Amino acid sequence: MITSMSDMICITNRGLCRGDFLEQIKRLAKAHPRAIILREKDLSPENYRKLAAEVLEICREEETECILHTFADIAAELGAGSIHLPLHILREMPDELKKRFRRIGASCHSVEDAIEASSLGASYITAGHVFATDCKKGLPPRGIDFLKNVCGSVDIPVYAIGGISPENIAEVRRAGASGGCIMSSAMNCNDAVDFLRKFEEADHEI
Repeated sequence: MITSMSDMICITNRGLCRGDFLEQIKRLAKAHPRAIILREKDLSPENYRKLAAEVLEICREEETECILHTFADIAAELGAGSIHLPLHILREMPDELKKRFRRIGASCHSVEDAIEASSLGASYITAGHVFATDCKKGLPPRGIDFLKNVCGSVDIPVYAIGGISPENIAEVRRAGASGGCIMSSAMNCNDAVDFLRKFEEADHEI
């Protein structure tokens, strides 16, 4: 697998995608983000398995990492090397199943979450939500100081999530994060290469 030049993780949400979902996955995969997380938690296990097989194939063809979400047993069956989990699922994950993955991510919302996820074997975490976002309407963002505290509490990569944009990615990096996660904008960009380039250009302004 090639080394991505981007430190942005794209997270999927079919409900936000205005066009054909798999075509959008192809656009994103061709642009080589750090990874694509196939979230889609509303699907039944069987429907998730079907979609995951298709998305894994697209990502393998483009040599972009695909991280499956929540359904660890399905990910193992499909030979996926990476899984992202809510913390409560990671807590219950048997060690033998953990060994099936080279990369395990966890969603964290506090310093305590981050420390626990790291102790449970997480390779990286997502931390948020950092900035205001339509996905969390009515919930106040945790802010950049929260992100700094999380990054300072663990020795594994931290990816900020929630309202991440080219306008604030430099601030995210200064807080100690390895990169950021994007969902709504990733689901609707027409030129994924140019879209990700804007984040990388902003990084270089630090």
